[in-house]
Amino acid sequence: MTKIDGYLIETQNLRKYFAINKGILSSLLGEKEIYVHAVDGVSFGIKKGESFGLVGESGCGKTTTGRLLLLLENPTSGEILFDGSDINNLDGNELKEFRRRTQIIFQDPYSSLDPRKTIYDIIAEPMNIHGIPTSEAEKRITAMMEIVELTPVETFLYNYPHELSGGQRQRVAVARALILNPEFIVADEPVSMIDVSMRIGILNLLKDLRERFNISFLFITHDLAVARYVCDRIAVMYLGKIVEIGRTEEIIKAPIHPYSAALISSVPRLYSDNPKPQIKGEVPTAIEPPSGCRFHPRCPYAEEICGREEPQLVDVEGGRMVACHLKASAPG
Repeated sequence: MTKIDGYLIETQNLRKYFAINKGILSSLLGEKEIYVHAVDGVSFGIKKGESFGLVGESGCGKTTTGRLLLLLENPTSGEILFDGSDINNLDGNELKEFRRRTQIIFQDPYSSLDPRKTIYDIIAEPMNIHGIPTSEAEKRITAMMEIVELTPVETFLYNYPHELSGGQRQRVAVARALILNPEFIVADEPVSMIDVSMRIGILNLLKDLRERFNISFLFITHDLAVARYVCDRIAVMYLGKIVEIGRTEEIIKAPIHPYSAALISSVPRLYSDNPKPQIKGEVPTAIEPPSGCRFHPRCPYAEEICGREEPQLVDVEGGRMVACHLKASAPG
């Protein structure tokens, strides 16, 4: 895989399959292993300082992709480059340094914080792991709590998570993710479990932090309105595959792939006057995904080739990528 200038992190044909009947009994019975194709040949790059969105329905592989990029899951196959270096086989000090440069903000602010630790201890934990002296850690924590607007600091410092609101807990999670000055953060549905009244505050905070510290974000969300607000570019994912990549506003206003159009049409405040695609049926299982284009059993425009050959993700408009036999040659 060749490094592309300007990309902090890149993937090429990334795959993750989970065996669902692997075990001693299955082996003794001679059963064929069955796999969930969670991520199945995903390729994209995230630029330095860019907010890149990964959007799609629940279960399409978004979170697994994010975990693969942070090496929280081992890929079945494919390549991941971080700052030009292959990270698939990192260990020891190299892996520890990678952990310092990358972080994650989890979806659930109620389960992602240790209820037995104070806010100080939660934010300090990454620095303890990386050997940062206590005197410096205390200064960093105070400064970081001010940055994420948990003020006055002394009011929150020795509280426990149960004493905070959901929005305040997520600010603690943001502070913990930022405390080691990372270059890349995966934000996995960071506002989906927060009261609506508090969401815009968290989103504005993340936007400000990206611009202030030039952090690259992978922003995972099923909410296209949220993606539109915070992401420079988005990738639309369906059943383990990316079907379209482009600038957020371009995809929102003029989706090329039929699934992208269907996804956008489900959000009334985003949808334009274009004809609404008539999508049929349910999402197929990721255990035995359809042949050819994954979307063809539900696509109103599907032709014979769509069920026979898998479309490749190709550039159709100077950086606008689409995987569709019918649309690749005639965008819009």
